[in-house]
Amino acid sequence: MADQPDIDAVRDYLLDLQDHLCRVLAAEDGGADFQEDTWTRPAGGGGRSRILEQGDLFEKGGINYSDVQGDALPVSASANRPQLAGRRFRAVGVSLVMHPRNPFVPTSHMNVRCFIAEKKGYAPVWWFGGGFDLTPYYGNDEDVIHWHRNARAACNGFGAGDGAEVYARFKAWCDRYFFLKHRNEPRGVGGLFFDDLNEWGFDRCFAFMRSVADHYLPGYCPIVARRKGMHYGETEREFQKYRRGRYVEFNLVYDRGTLFGLQSGGRTESILMSLPPEVSWRYAWQPEPGSAEAELYDRYLVPRDWASS
Repeated sequence: MADQPDIDAVRDYLLDLQDHLCRVLAAEDGGADFQEDTWTRPAGGGGRSRILEQGDLFEKGGINYSDVQGDALPVSASANRPQLAGRRFRAVGVSLVMHPRNPFVPTSHMNVRCFIAEKKGYAPVWWFGGGFDLTPYYGNDEDVIHWHRNARAACNGFGAGDGAEVYARFKAWCDRYFFLKHRNEPRGVGGLFFDDLNEWGFDRCFAFMRSVADHYLPGYCPIVARRKGMHYGETEREFQKYRRGRYVEFNLVYDRGTLFGLQSGGRTESILMSLPPEVSWRYAWQPEPGSAEAELYDRYLVPRDWASS
């Protein structure tokens, strides 16, 4: 029957995606390669983690593929879905975080995933999720506009009309999701975020997930190329480490992928690969008014319609 869930097709795409991302980003770095670490999960499934450390461009980067299976969904995935109690599940996904050494190059994150929950005698329940977001330390209009126009392009042709409604919905969701409530500030300048997507049928939702994943490199690589040669000093480096603290706080307190991985018995080293190698916290620190550091807060950590700028 047409348009039936085919998670093996998703798996095959994600394995190729991981290979492609590693090739491109290792070449962009030029000084280090991704080292692979395969693992198995006692309760079912496994994955392959690929980590790049101490490269010329990237201080740390991780691109993980996981295929996790089990008899019951963890709380992070089932809290709002009581009808899924007692169902077996399978979750496949690729997650990526790149932490550059140069503070003028933003950190970037991308994740795409598919969940399916099955029970004998019942129709399978499935959904897609994912997105990408950008976390600059020093803002630049050209970069942020490019990032969001590329995100808008990923939505072209989906939903009603030209995809504008889809972009607006998932951009706003990203702004809400990557927000540190205890700091009352966004993690970065956003991008796209979606979850529980099944409204267009399996084939169309799968196509959208692929479009999001395939637009990550066209969004990030031009920014890297423009900023990686910029000179920086200790001031910029210390601010980068300070802002990385916000990244850590979000991932450990709010991130659904981190919570799902830990609650489902996933591999801790792979789940926490997103954390940067050097971070600092300062007590009640505030940037100097009018400084480049203050501009990040005043201009860029404020949600706006960058794609229309």
